Amino acid sequence: MALYGFDAEDRFEASSRDVLEKLGIRLTIGHDFEEYLGYLAQARPDHRIGDPFNPDTHDMNHNNSAWIVGHDSQGRIMHTQALRLLPTGNDSVSEFFRQNFHGFAPSEMDIDYGRSRYKPGPGAKRIKGRVVYSGETWVGGEPGQFRGTGISSILGRCAMLAAIKEFGAEYVIGFMTRPVAYKGFCLRMGFMHAEPLALRWYLKNQPDAMEAVMVYMSDEDIRFLLDLPSAELETLAA
Repeated sequence: MALYGFDAEDRFEASSRDVLEKLGIRLTIGHDFEEYLGYLAQARPDHRIGDPFNPDTHDMNHNNSAWIVGHDSQGRIMHTQALRLLPTGNDSVSEFFRQNFHGFAPSEMDIDYGRSRYKPGPGAKRIKGRVVYSGETWVGGEPGQFRGTGISSILGRCAMLAAIKEFGAEYVIGFMTRPVAYKGFCLRMGFMHAEPLALRWYLKNQPDAMEAVMVYMSDEDIRFLLDLPSAELETLAA
């Protein structure tokens, strides 16, 4: 059994708070998704909220969902992310998505559901319990404002910590398009595991599929990650 520092979460929370303050970033965590829609309208007016987090489709409440919004020093929204505890029951993640993957399609796209498909990897077949789905991830800011700061790494770890503290997550999972994942964004966001070709979305009247990778972390992985020395945190906190 691996043993990690008992105060890893507290140490990370304190150090990340210091770094975010130096960058002028303030994170807010909430549960009212009508309020979250208001933030989206300000920051990303052309973006439609993804179906997994749509309060018109799901009962989004304090017990099963949360959002994170970051503001910069000028009060402008520079980050959004959302978390939702999936109703997997006693089923594995693979069985849940086999029945429900249509509800996790990319927003604002005309999907051909008849051709689209879900293919679970070995990790998805093993994952059970309190599974938190992470999505709506966006980092903005003015051109060059946060480049080179490692902010995506810090924000990703903050979201994973929130999943544990808010929902007692045993796993955090998400989907990333293949180009984004293969450029290393999954690692920058803190995910240690990835299963390629988990989803293939076809647009209507288009021959080629858009592929998505399933990324995931166990709670043990997350605590290990939070206990690791972080070059971004150490540099920025100096």
